[in-house]
Amino acid sequence: MSGVYAFSSNYPGTTVDFLKSRVKKNGEWYELIDAPGTYSLKEEAEAERIAARLVEEADLVINVVDATNLERNLYLTFELAEKQKPMIVALNMWDEAKKKGVEIDVKALSVLLGVPVIPIVATTGEGIKELMDILPAARVPRPVSPDHERRWEEIGEIIERVQRFSYRRPGWREFLQKITVLPVSGTLIGLGVIAGMFFLVRAIGEGIIAYITEPLFNSLYLPLLEKLSAVLSGHPFWHSVLIGKLIDGQIDFELSFGLLTSGLYIPLGVVFPYILAFYFLLSLLEDVGYLPRLAVILDGFLHRLGLHGYSVIPALLGLGCNVPGVMATRVLESEQERFIMATLISIAVPCSAQQALIVGVLASYGVAPILIVYGTLALVGLTVALLLKYLVPGARPALICEMPPYRLPFPSALFSKLWIRLRGFLIDALPVMLVGIAGLNLLFLTNLFPLFAQVVSPWLARALGLPREAILIIIMGFLRKDMAMGMLLPLGLSAKQLVISSVVLSMFFPCIATFVVFLKELGWKRLLQGALIMLVSSFIVGSLLNFIL
Repeated sequence: MSGVYAFSSNYPGTTVDFLKSRVKKNGEWYELIDAPGTYSLKEEAEAERIAARLVEEADLVINVVDATNLERNLYLTFELAEKQKPMIVALNMWDEAKKKGVEIDVKALSVLLGVPVIPIVATTGEGIKELMDILPAARVPRPVSPDHERRWEEIGEIIERVQRFSYRRPGWREFLQKITVLPVSGTLIGLGVIAGMFFLVRAIGEGIIAYITEPLFNSLYLPLLEKLSAVLSGHPFWHSVLIGKLIDGQIDFELSFGLLTSGLYIPLGVVFPYILAFYFLLSLLEDVGYLPRLAVILDGFLHRLGLHGYSVIPALLGLGCNVPGVMATRVLESEQERFIMATLISIAVPCSAQQALIVGVLASYGVAPILIVYGTLALVGLTVALLLKYLVPGARPALICEMPPYRLPFPSALFSKLWIRLRGFLIDALPVMLVGIAGLNLLFLTNLFPLFAQVVSPWLARALGLPREAILIIIMGFLRKDMAMGMLLPLGLSAKQLVISSVVLSMFFPCIATFVVFLKELGWKRLLQGALIMLVSSFIVGSLLNFIL
C-alpha cells in the first residue's frame, strides 16, 4: 500500500517487529501499521499480545484474509469484529484461490460480515488501488456471538453460503508440497536444503568480500585513511581511537581496530556480505513457500531440546556469521528461547571465516582432528541446550505456522523485503558495533585488557595443556576468532593442542561484534548469564579434551 516507504520498529519492551508508514489518500494522511502476523488475539504468544494492543490503538482495521483458507481465517475476523472498530476485509491470494478452484461470493460475504470486502493479490498489486479507494467506506462489523463454541457454527454457516469448490487435478506442486512434510522424505530434503544454504551463503558471502567490499575498501577508502593517519601522527590518542594501531607500519582493516578502520570494515566489509547472502536466500525460501515446512520437519527434534522449529533460521545464519545469527533470534516468540539460541550460537556455531581457518590449520593432520572439533562442538551444543531447557524457566510456545502453496517468487516483493532487512541491520547493528570497538580501544589504551590476559594465562595454560602464548591468542579471539586461529600457526602446536585451541576458541567469549549485538538484543543480565555459561563450558570442555586426548 505504501511501496518501499516503510520502516521497522520494535514494540516497546520487546524484539517483535512491526512496520509503519504514511500514505495520502483524497487529501487525508493515513498512518499504516503492519502488525505481527497472527491467527488469534488470545494473547498467548508475544506476537498475539502486540497485535491485540495495536488493534486497540487503531482507528481502522484492514483484516488480510487468505482466500484459499477462508474458514480458518474467519476466526480472527470474528475476534476483530468483537473490537467493534471500522474494518475492511482484504481477500488476499485471490489468484491462488482461483487456481485451486475456490469460488467466493464477495458481495454475499460483505453483506454477512457487514464490512467492505476487496479481493487482492499482494505480490502483484492487484486490487490494492481498490483497497485504498475504499478506506473511507470502512464500517463497524455486525455484532458476533460472544459464545466462542457457537462462533465456529456461524463461520460454517457463512462458508456454506459464500464458498464453492470446483475440482482441479493435482499437479507437481501438490506432490512436492506432500513429500516435503512427510517424516522421511521431508527430513532428507530439509537436510539437503540446510547444507545447500550453508554452502551458498558461504560462497556468496566470500565472493562479495573478495570481489566487491575488499577491493572497494582497499582501492578507494584506504588511501583516504592513510592521509588521515599521517595527519593524526602527532596526536596518538586520536590516532588510536580513529585509526587504531598500525601493523608493520600499515593500516590493517581487520587488526588495527580503530573506529574508521575495523569499526567500519568488520560490519560493512565482512559481516554485511554474509547477511546479504543469507537474507536473500531466506527471503527466497519464504516466498517460494518452503521455510514453514522446514520448521515443521525440525520442530519435533528441536522441541526436545527446549527450542522451536524456527530456531533453524538463526542457527543457519550463524554458520555464515554469528552477528546476524544472534539478530535472527527475533523470529522466536519467547525471551527464553531467544536467550538459549543466542547462547548456543555463541558457543557451538563457528562462523564461516573461523571454520575456514579450522579446516586450514588442521588439514595437514588428516580428517580425524577436524571431525573431533566439529563432533565436540555438536555434542556441546546438544548438552548445553538440554541443560538450559531445565535451567531457564519460561514458556515454549508450540509451533503454529501456515503451510503456503509453492509458488514462484515475485522479484519486486523479494527485493523489497530484502532491503527492509538489510536496512534494519545497518540501523540496529552498525552503531552498536562502533560503540563496542570504541570501548575495546579504551581497554587497550589503559592496558586493562592485556593485563587481564597476562594474569589468567598461567593457570589456564596448565589446565588446557597449552603454552601461555596460545592462551593469550585465545583471549585475543574476543576481537576476531578467525584471526586468532591464524595466529596459532606460528606457535608450532601439536595436533592435540590445535584441536583443544580450536574448540576452546569457538566456545570462548563471543567476538566483539557478536558481544555487542547480544547485549543489544537481550540486555546486560542475559549477556552476563550467557558469558558465564561460555566461560565455564569452554574451560570444562577444554580440560576434558586435554585429559582424554
